[in-house]
Amino acid sequence: MTVKDKNGQSFDGSKNYRLTVPADAPVRQYWSATVYDRATHGLIRDMPRSGRGSQSQGLQKNTGGSVDIYFGPKAPPGKESNWVPTNPSGQFEVLFRFYGPDQPLFDKMWKLPDIEQITAQ
Repeated sequence: MTVKDKNGQSFDGSKNYRLTVPADAPVRQYWSATVYDRATHGLIRDMPRSGRGSQSQGLQKNTGGSVDIYFGPKAPPGKESNWVPTNPSGQFEVLFRFYGPDQPLFDKMWKLPDIEQITAQ
């Protein structure tokens, strides 16, 4: 779980962020990234979805197999299937889960990068 971006700043629901999940995540089942309200640690109310994962319908992969997951108040154009909405008037936290993790995760051979703030597109 993380509450801060790559630069150490708390996640702000009015800003846009990206997490690039490297290809070949070490899982036997699937992975997921879920957003929670920072104040309540519960799901953000009145949102169409709370997360995206490797089994999400329509998920777009990058060349090479990595996946960009976007967090913010609006989806980047053309990236709606990879977007997790946030409340623009609050802070949030992200929990990344590995279902059926494999040994490379425990051996730290595979690393999930930090979430980075991006400019609105």
